[in-house]
Amino acid sequence: MRDKRFYSFLHRQIPVMMVLSLFPGLGYIFLSWLHDIHVPALIWYSLIVVNSIWGYRIYKKFNFEEMSKQSRESWYREMSYFFYAFFLLWAIIFIIYVKHDTYNLHYIAIFTELGASVVAAALLFPDRKLFVPTIFILMVPLIVYFFNINDWYGYVLTIFASIFTWVLLYAANSSHNLLKTTSYQASHDLLTGLYNRYFFINSLQQMMNTLKESNQYSYLLLIDLDHFKIINDSLGHDVGDRILQKVSTRLRKQIPVNNMVARLGGDEFIITGSEFNNKEQCRDEAVALSNTLLNALKQTYIIDLNHLYLSSSIGVSLINPTNTNANSFIKEADIAMYEVKAKGRDGVFVFSDEMSKRVEKHLEIEQMLHFAIEKNEITLHFQPQLNKDQKIIGVEALARWNNHKLGNIPPVDFIPIAEQTGIIIELGNYILKSAFTTLVDWEKKGYALEQISINISMRQIFHYNFIHDITALCEQYLDSSLRSKIIFEITETIVAEEIGKVIGVMRDIKKLGIRFSMDDFGTGYSSLSYLKQLPIDEIKIDRSFVNKLDHDKGDQEMVNTILNMAKIFKLNIVAEGVETETQFNFLEQHNCDIFQGYYFSMPLEKDKFEAFYTQQAG
Repeated sequence: MRDKRFYSFLHRQIPVMMVLSLFPGLGYIFLSWLHDIHVPALIWYSLIVVNSIWGYRIYKKFNFEEMSKQSRESWYREMSYFFYAFFLLWAIIFIIYVKHDTYNLHYIAIFTELGASVVAAALLFPDRKLFVPTIFILMVPLIVYFFNINDWYGYVLTIFASIFTWVLLYAANSSHNLLKTTSYQASHDLLTGLYNRYFFINSLQQMMNTLKESNQYSYLLLIDLDHFKIINDSLGHDVGDRILQKVSTRLRKQIPVNNMVARLGGDEFIITGSEFNNKEQCRDEAVALSNTLLNALKQTYIIDLNHLYLSSSIGVSLINPTNTNANSFIKEADIAMYEVKAKGRDGVFVFSDEMSKRVEKHLEIEQMLHFAIEKNEITLHFQPQLNKDQKIIGVEALARWNNHKLGNIPPVDFIPIAEQTGIIIELGNYILKSAFTTLVDWEKKGYALEQISINISMRQIFHYNFIHDITALCEQYLDSSLRSKIIFEITETIVAEEIGKVIGVMRDIKKLGIRFSMDDFGTGYSSLSYLKQLPIDEIKIDRSFVNKLDHDKGDQEMVNTILNMAKIFKLNIVAEGVETETQFNFLEQHNCDIFQGYYFSMPLEKDKFEAFYTQQAG
């Protein structure tokens, strides 16, 4: 109930209460001057002024965003005393004036007391601890006064005043319950009953303010259910919702009393820890609780006779007293959680300084990458591909990025970021255009190349405009003979996504005359069924197998198997990462078609490749 809106509402009532006391109070001063009772009235009004000054100070002190839990509770107590004091002063002025029935001042006192009671019920209804005693402070003296009239109408007024007191309490309590209900709905997730994201972030900010004052540590656990989408897709959202409810129940049972658990949305949950005096203890407790939760969440879920099993990935962020941004810690926990996903799921990872530096570098690369093409920082290097006679018959086009600030950024760093952000679409088109124009230029110069290989990412394959873009580039730059020299290299991870859609795209592209090669063959989802289904023309043996050919019998047998299998399917074979004469001799003896690696040449800039080609041809 005591959330930001609760405190803010009561905070706004302070100046209202000051205005309703200072200005009507002047009327009492005027009446006291007319009827010679100015001394008690002046004393009373002086107390009103003093109380108003106190209220102003309380009003100015309030800053929910920066207040800790302790300072917020201290402010609440002081604010409560302020309201009690104000309404007590109105009860006192009633007692002073109600005695003066000679001048009919008791009517004004009665009306004022009733008005003050209505004000208390209207302004203080969010807090039962305030409005209940305040209404009694104001109405009890009025009830006693009516009763002491000692006449029949006095007893009637006593009954009416008692009923009016009940009505005020009932109205304030009804408003309080309605506010409580709406506040609960606004702060809780309707499906699970846990706190929602809005409430959690506000509470986290208050916790951080508290940690800053006490110089202590705490932690965040971000929990994501592994492969939950499969359950929703296969069994329906009703089953998925019931699992989320069961997960919520298990989380409540496992976390300590002082911890808070919330549902961020979807299948993501977040937990805050207690306060700890040192970082090491905080980290140990966070990891221990995370492992407990992992085991609890892995227990079988039985829903409609379905026995379901779920693992989870948990990212941990340690909350230190120096950082005051709540969202930054949630982001850290999120990054740590995705680190678990990347390592195979069903685990725990703690965000570290090393990871922070990596994230900062990631963000910097992402920002710079947006302008890399515009600034002509992306270039192509070309690694020669040779046949058994060590004659250049083709190249692989490889993107390179040289940034004025970051220097040379390897593809292993910027290509994944380009894929994550979607920049790979623009970058991929730029690479294709550069490769196509380079091939046209070499054709004019008389370079007898049979192929030029270009890497295509998963995001490009699945992009809605991919086929249209390739068709447009081919029509603009390549004739049919040059198109037949283009090879698109795809990885096995693309195949694992949606093989039906991949095959459809590949067949449309092959109609243009372009060929396909499966890159990094043998490292992922290789199978005979894929080789049979996919319209590929070539496979590339991954360098991880090739670089062990010198000494590893197992890899020799693996490579030999791949070579034999490729021949059965009538596929060309490229061995990448050839670095020694022994590797080349083994591959050549086992009928490998094309060779690529540092044994022959590293990737070269366009002019250096041309020099290398000319030197070899001569």
